[in-house]
Amino acid sequence: MNILYCGDQGISKGVLISILSLLMNGRKRYDDDKKMMVEDDKVKAPIYNIYIMTIQYEDVTPFSKKTAKFLDELVKSYNPKSFVKLIDATEEFVGNLPSKNMGSYFTPCSMLRLYIDKVPEIAKLDRVLYLDYDVVCRGDISEFYNMNMNNVEAAGVLDIYGRRWYHYHGLFKQDYMNSGVMLFNIPKCMKTKMFERAVDLCMKRWMLLADQSALNKAIARRVLVNRKYNEQEERPRVDTVLHHFSNNFKFWPYFRVQKVKPFEIDKVHEILKITEYDDLFEQYDKLKERL
Repeated sequence: MNILYCGDQGISKGVLISILSLLMNGRKRYDDDKKMMVEDDKVKAPIYNIYIMTIQYEDVTPFSKKTAKFLDELVKSYNPKSFVKLIDATEEFVGNLPSKNMGSYFTPCSMLRLYIDKVPEIAKLDRVLYLDYDVVCRGDISEFYNMNMNNVEAAGVLDIYGRRWYHYHGLFKQDYMNSGVMLFNIPKCMKTKMFERAVDLCMKRWMLLADQSALNKAIARRVLVNRKYNEQEERPRVDTVLHHFSNNFKFWPYFRVQKVKPFEIDKVHEILKITEYDDLFEQYDKLKERL
């Protein structure tokens, strides 16, 4: 399975937890009778081809080669055929700078996924699953990854907030996807020049959540999948496969944006009241000093 992360060195803690979760939970499936995730002995240890795109631009600290090498050793310890490859996309990014959205709340690296078509190592792939650095895997993702993508550019889950306000194929049709988990059909995207159109939008128009808005505008053919593949609520459901620690709006006793990431373990315990990831956090604590 081809997996993609994008960002600077600041995402390294999240990427470590996300990769660890893929390695530790990649053989689990949801058991209808037990109503829980269970280890499936029939599922072999997955082969993960993990790509990390980064840049060296102005004050951005690129994702380090040392960290990438450590992560490569880590995934190989689970399956020797797996790998982690770091890709410097500075030239591609600077050559097509998303100028209208460079001053946004998010770092320039948030838009790196839009440059997939300009990176030969990824542009030649059949499909790639993009994950934000704050996505934790709880089970086998192969069914999602291997889904039918004929004549479709991307697959994803509705955004829990944006679906109510943004509509691209009809006034009342919900089709606004969250970009934290997206499965791309690369040949189809290359044929329709989807990524090129998304970058062009970022070069010409300011947008709120630029990368996500650009993708939603540029993707002509999409398929929406079950929320279990990108659960954006603060607590996962029993059948959740990918839990996205995205920002959540809170209205009581006052309005605020609640931002808790997986590597903020105390906050996960104290604010979210989640303890089910403690085995994952224990492994993370043993390895985080090597980042």
